[in-house]
Amino acid sequence: MIHSMTGFGKAEGNVGDRKVNFQIRSLNSKNLDLNLRLPGIFRELEGDMRKLIGDYLYRGKVELNLNIEQQSSSNAPKLNRELFKKYFEEMQALSEELNTKSDDLIATVSRFPEVFSAEEEDLSDDDKSACLSILKEAIEALNEFRVAEGEQLMNDLKQQIKDILNFLEEALKFEDARIDAFRERVQQRLNEHIDSANIDKDRFEQEMIYYMEKFDISEEKVRLRSHCQYFLEVLDGEGQQGKKLNFIAQEIGREINTLGSKANHAEMQKQVVLMKESLEKIKEQILNVL
Repeated sequence: MIHSMTGFGKAEGNVGDRKVNFQIRSLNSKNLDLNLRLPGIFRELEGDMRKLIGDYLYRGKVELNLNIEQQSSSNAPKLNRELFKKYFEEMQALSEELNTKSDDLIATVSRFPEVFSAEEEDLSDDDKSACLSILKEAIEALNEFRVAEGEQLMNDLKQQIKDILNFLEEALKFEDARIDAFRERVQQRLNEHIDSANIDKDRFEQEMIYYMEKFDISEEKVRLRSHCQYFLEVLDGEGQQGKKLNFIAQEIGREINTLGSKANHAEMQKQVVLMKESLEKIKEQILNVL
């Protein structure tokens, strides 16, 4: 079964004295493009996190956010009193000099850099293991999302292929009328140069053979059916199928285009246009297939 490249997953748990939350989302991309947003203390795990994500997700534009929701009082940010007093006195003096109100100075100074800082300890091996375990849960949740959306994608793609085959059958209903039209055109062409009573039947047949070979669509319809069947088989396969489906869709497009150029019949051309519309929908959806 195919998987979508779009998905979202999250997981939370404890890493030592900290309660952490992972959120991971992915969009379609030709390759694996990772963007990790980590608090300072967890940055030493970035390499391990990238490897873990790559082992499970393969392709997609992936964004990972790790948030510390709660931590023990020993790890809570601490006020740098000396720095706070220095900032406060300078801001108070500036306020008096400019003759402006200073009601919110405490709140203002509290947002200054390094007024609050956390004394963080290094992660232990157990902390690292716990963190990666929680990340794996988030990745698995993301993959479940991808599988569910992949099933919907598969159903849509199967319907589009079914539509293409139906449009092909509708087009072939006009095959006899198309051949009769060829005969009339050849007859008219010969009549312009030769008395109709004295038409050279051999030449007429030669002209017909030329037109029939030039506009014959037997090979195109066989190949189109074959490509569509192969597309359906790949949809039911396992693993990363997006690139393979894209290649097959290109082959389907070639046969539809050739069929359209050879059809030379208004009603058949209408069905070719409908086939092209379905193929465009397929191409758009394939972009999101892993």
